Amino acid sequence: MSAQTFLDGRVTLHLGDVRTVLAGMEENSVDCVVTSPPYWGLRDYGVEGQIGLESTLAEHLSVMVGVFDLVRRVLKPEGTCWVNYGDCYATHPNGRSAADTKAAGKDDRSFRDKPFSTIGGALKAKDLCMVPNRLAIALQEAGWWVRSEIIWAKPNPMPESVYDRPATSHEKVFLLTKSSRYFYDLGAVRQGAGASSERRWQQNIDGQAGSSRAHSGSKPNGNMKAVGGTSARKVRASDVAAPRHIGHVNHTGIEAVPRGSRNLRNYEPAPLSVWPVATRSFREAHFATFPPELAERCVLAGSPKNGLVLDPFGGAGTTGLVAARHGRKAALIELNPEYAAIARRRIEADWKIGDRSASSAFAGPLFSLGAAE
Repeated sequence: MSAQTFLDGRVTLHLGDVRTVLAGMEENSVDCVVTSPPYWGLRDYGVEGQIGLESTLAEHLSVMVGVFDLVRRVLKPEGTCWVNYGDCYATHPNGRSAADTKAAGKDDRSFRDKPFSTIGGALKAKDLCMVPNRLAIALQEAGWWVRSEIIWAKPNPMPESVYDRPATSHEKVFLLTKSSRYFYDLGAVRQGAGASSERRWQQNIDGQAGSSRAHSGSKPNGNMKAVGGTSARKVRASDVAAPRHIGHVNHTGIEAVPRGSRNLRNYEPAPLSVWPVATRSFREAHFATFPPELAERCVLAGSPKNGLVLDPFGGAGTTGLVAARHGRKAALIELNPEYAAIARRRIEADWKIGDRSASSAFAGPLFSLGAAE
């Protein structure tokens, strides 16, 4: 096991088994974890001690719970943990490896080509394994708070030659916490308000007919009217609320949200919990990179400036790259020496010549989407 520190100490890259490295890290030292663990039964990285090739799903979940027990030890009480994990279908190997798929130019995180059979126990051939949710439930039972289930919607998923189900075009991200109170910078990921809200806020409040949809049309003090905005007379939400709330502090905190904006939703836009982010191809050997835009939201919302962001499965270094862009320190753990070298080259190249200002201004596909009401 060894460690390299670069970018003037901003990034530390640990080469070794994640369990050994985590056991040696200082307790309560990490502000935020952003990671994408090896998916079960997906690929053989060719490194002794790798996680993901357990013979059964139950064994894999047990290993993962053990890893995240160690993660929880190093995470601060107010820390957040964001875990990206994709699902798979129970199947026999079809004779083609994930590396062959990568070589063919199809860089996607949800390969269907398994190094061994994932059929067994309750899992029948063609069953959706439900691994992300099983993992989240197992971590919840181990003591973690599961605070949000987010959908990473892929506008450009890899095509699937299936004829009896919808094609898969998403993965999940779970927000986990060590305690019920934790750091969350909602302002850093605030979204622009929709045009319909802007129009309502420009209206004369007293002249509005209002909406009858609230409380199924039985709101005791009349229809729901638009509040705030730039109208001549600003109206507080608590002034037009139900009688028992009038004049009181609004418990939702809506009055603290600046007009012209809204909080980040776990679905963008509703009714589903979706973050639309295109997949990103990566020319070097590591073929499981998740896009920087995905990690960016997690880092911005889940860690303070100058905080320490950890990725226990460092891979191609996306978490470290994003953390450095946004004034955080990063610690990466990677078992494979080849991937560790790729991560360092990628982060150093981005720091020297990358356009870091673009992401900090919320440019790009993750933040440029219009808000839906």
